[in-house]
Amino acid sequence: MVEGASATPPTDPFDPAEPEPIGILVGVDGSERSVDALRYASDIAPKLGLDLRALAVWSYPALLYGSYAYPEEDPGPERDAHLILEGATREVFGDEVPDWYTAAVRHGLAAPTLIERSKTSQMLVLGSRGRGGFAGLMLGSVSSACTAHAYCPVLVIHHRSDHTS
Repeated sequence: MVEGASATPPTDPFDPAEPEPIGILVGVDGSERSVDALRYASDIAPKLGLDLRALAVWSYPALLYGSYAYPEEDPGPERDAHLILEGATREVFGDEVPDWYTAAVRHGLAAPTLIERSKTSQMLVLGSRGRGGFAGLMLGSVSSACTAHAYCPVLVIHHRSDHTS
C-alpha cells in the first residue's frame, strides 16, 4: 500500500450505486455545442445550488464489420478525452475553476454511459450535436438517445448558429 493512502478507495462521483443525486451532469466531447452546454450548465448550477460534473466518454474506434481494436498500449482516445475535457474546462472557467465543478473521463460508448450516469443526476445537459454526424442534423444520436432514455430531465443546448439561416 502506498504510504499515506487510505484502505478505502475514494468514492467515484459518478458511481451509479450512489443513492443521492449528484447535481448536473454535462457530456463533453470537444464540439462547440458541448462547450456551449458546459457554459450554460456552469451558469445554472450555482443558481440551483447544484454541483456540476463534466464527463468525457471515450472508446476505441470501430473497425470494419463492427469489430473493435483494443491496442494494448495506445493511450490515444483516452488521452484525447482528457485533453478535450481540460480544454473545455479552461474555455468555460479560465484559471478559476469553482469548487462545485468536477470533471471525469470514462471508457465506454457515449449514450449508454451518459444514460447510466443519469441515474444519479438531477439533470443531464448536452449539446444538440457532437463531433460526429451530418451538418444538417439538429439533434445528434447521443443527445437523441439520452433524451429518450435518461433517468433525469435532459436539457439540450443548441449552438447559436443552429438558428441562423
